[in-house]
Amino acid sequence: MPRTARIDIPNLLQHVIVRGIERRDIFADDEDRRQFVRRFSDLLVSTETDCFAWTLLDNHVHLLLRPRQTALAKFMRRLLTGYAVTFNLRHGRSGHLFQNRYKSIVCDEEPYLLELVRYIHLNPLRAGLVKTMDELERYAWSGHAVLMGEGTLAGQATGEVLGRFGKSEGTSRPRYRAFVEDGIAMGSRSDLAGPGGQLTKPTPETPNERELRDPRVLGSGDFVEQLLQRADLELMAGKVPLDEIIGSVCKKLDLSLGEVTSQTRVQRVANARSLICYIAFVCGHRGVDVARRLGITGSGVTVAARRGRQMIPEYPDLLEMIEGRVS
Repeated sequence: MPRTARIDIPNLLQHVIVRGIERRDIFADDEDRRQFVRRFSDLLVSTETDCFAWTLLDNHVHLLLRPRQTALAKFMRRLLTGYAVTFNLRHGRSGHLFQNRYKSIVCDEEPYLLELVRYIHLNPLRAGLVKTMDELERYAWSGHAVLMGEGTLAGQATGEVLGRFGKSEGTSRPRYRAFVEDGIAMGSRSDLAGPGGQLTKPTPETPNERELRDPRVLGSGDFVEQLLQRADLELMAGKVPLDEIIGSVCKKLDLSLGEVTSQTRVQRVANARSLICYIAFVCGHRGVDVARRLGITGSGVTVAARRGRQMIPEYPDLLEMIEGRVS
């Protein structure tokens, strides 16, 4: 049976699980772990990939990433291939080190980001590598120590995580620690490993049918539906020029190019920018290019695209019009 294609789209939260081949250990000692973490950190910085959580265990690794400029597949290939070569040379071995296919689950960010940070960072405690929360804070091979100020990792988005618990480290760190500790009683949290199931959706004729699910996705049925629609649009990547996207949206909302690129905050113009940013993202355009064309910041593009994702169902003919230009 053929493998299901990954959903590898920029700016999506991805929970990645890497296991050793036949569940064998992938770290023989702390020098191996240092080599892996060094390579991981360098790649986070050079590819501008956001990392919110990570943990190294004996025979597998958990990562919580948001790739921005580099596809997840490319990032992971560079990370795992480079580490495997180093590991084999160091230990005089040959052959595969990792399972052929790492697991990646696309996650709906708002409801799941902090839950996954907690789940991933509690892994050393659940695995018995540490016994207490105090030991977990000093466990060098996890992003939890970095968040608690006991370690550093260039590329880890500590500010974005701690910022959800308070405005200063003095208040956010204790709150974050308490949040993680509360998760101990929740057990292994198999619900965070992906829902599984078939692609099904309720209809008026079959009201008891399950919500739309996909084993590659952790999120609500609405999120899965929007994501799969976006994944289909990714097939158009590079085929629709940015100026054509802008022109189509301007025509639909009866706006001029000057209005859309102005600094005005008129709602209709803001809506147009949101639609442009969302469609540009799913068509494979870089955020920096969209920002430059619209005269807004990179973070502004990200926020606008999120709004555009919510708005796009109101403009089905706009998507059809854009799709028609590349059919």
